Amino acid sequence: MHYAYILRSVSAPERLYYGSTSDLRERLATHNAGGNVSTKPFRPWEIAWYAGFPNKQTATEFENYLKTASGKAFARKRLL
Repeated sequence: MHYAYILRSVSAPERLYYGSTSDLRERLATHNAGGNVSTKPFRPWEIAWYAGFPNKQTATEFENYLKTASGKAFARKRLL
């Protein structure tokens, strides 16, 4: 199982991060430990939304969609 996810910064709630992974708990721990340059300044993070996909390609495609302008609008209106 692979996941597409959206994280919300606890310290700056307007900040969102979109990603995909095969291990959601481990990835969240990495973000909160400062293991990602993009998310390090806005720690800690919490999972705002996630969905499981049967394969990595589908999860990555949905992550890429969420990073587009229309994907961000969709996420804010329908997922969050």
